[in-house]
Amino acid sequence: MLQELLTDYTLRTVALGAGLLGLVSGALGAFAVLRRQALLGDAISHAALPGIALAFLLTGSKAPLVLVVGAALAGWLGAALITSVTERTKVTYDSALGIMLSVFFGIGLVLLTYIQRMPAANQAGLDSFLFGQAAALVARDVQTIGLLGALVLLLLAIFWKEFKLLSFDAEFAGTLGFPVARLDHLLTGLLVVAIVIGLQTVGVVLMSAMIVAPGAAARQWTNRLGTMVLLAGLIGALSGVGGAVVSARAANVPTGPAIVLLVSSIVAVSLLFAPVRGLVWRRLREWREGRALRVDAVLVDLYAMASQHESTGHPHSRRALDVMSETSASTRKTLRLLRVLGLARKVDREHWALTDDGVERARRVMERQFGGSA
Repeated sequence: MLQELLTDYTLRTVALGAGLLGLVSGALGAFAVLRRQALLGDAISHAALPGIALAFLLTGSKAPLVLVVGAALAGWLGAALITSVTERTKVTYDSALGIMLSVFFGIGLVLLTYIQRMPAANQAGLDSFLFGQAAALVARDVQTIGLLGALVLLLLAIFWKEFKLLSFDAEFAGTLGFPVARLDHLLTGLLVVAIVIGLQTVGVVLMSAMIVAPGAAARQWTNRLGTMVLLAGLIGALSGVGGAVVSARAANVPTGPAIVLLVSSIVAVSLLFAPVRGLVWRRLREWREGRALRVDAVLVDLYAMASQHESTGHPHSRRALDVMSETSASTRKTLRLLRVLGLARKVDREHWALTDDGVERARRVMERQFGGSA
């Protein structure tokens, strides 16, 4: 696979373009996820479609830079309109997103239909921006993605502190004198550029996944912004390269959907197995904590009953413990666990008693619960 990446020009070009796209979109998408603007990427990608069509109508050129400029202007206009509608009217943010997404996408489809019916022969291929056509990437396209992506990452590094403060506490940033509105427009503009450079690779419909998924996956693994941005960029880049390879090796599998499915798989794994936030580890921690609570509860019950006698190792019936517990089944399981841990011993079929280690642990538990009164 590595040899194929190095020797096959088409695969190398597509993989490099998809990897650069994933790196840029993942890094910017981390901020979109933190600011709860995940749907903004979807709206911008759909709003960019009429910009592509208008750029072609006005210039007659399908040069990547020309189409990217048109898409960026339309995407920025869509984002600005969403902000304006939200601030000046009582329309909610999600409603404004839905309206702009539908209106701009509808305009783009109408313009594309008009272009396809034009007598000129150079309009072919514009419809690939709907679902992407990564296999059509050439070196010039990759250069455009690389240059614009480098500019985006450079600006992200320059304004790192400002964007960090904006993402976590915009009001506090305003009290410190930062131009919050301008910073917000700049970050949105960078997000627009990150989106439009990927339209040819994954298309309008799937581009939002490249913005949201890497950041959502990275968020499960860390609580540090720097680590999250780096990890999101890495996940995006690996997904881009991996999707290109899968598309090349599997028959009739388009690159854009392959990339999105791969990054979605990474999100699923992150949601399940991330050490702190993963559902599996969370359930395991809850089970361990619940088991520890049950063990301590039965220990305390045994100790409390034994304290009524001369010896703390005095045995007691399991039925008495069942009365003090929620269910008899949990009592039986807990007693067996206590025996395995060496904290209790089975005297006969029905009676159990604490060991010396069990007595010491029961005393420590009661000291924690009752502040040393035990």
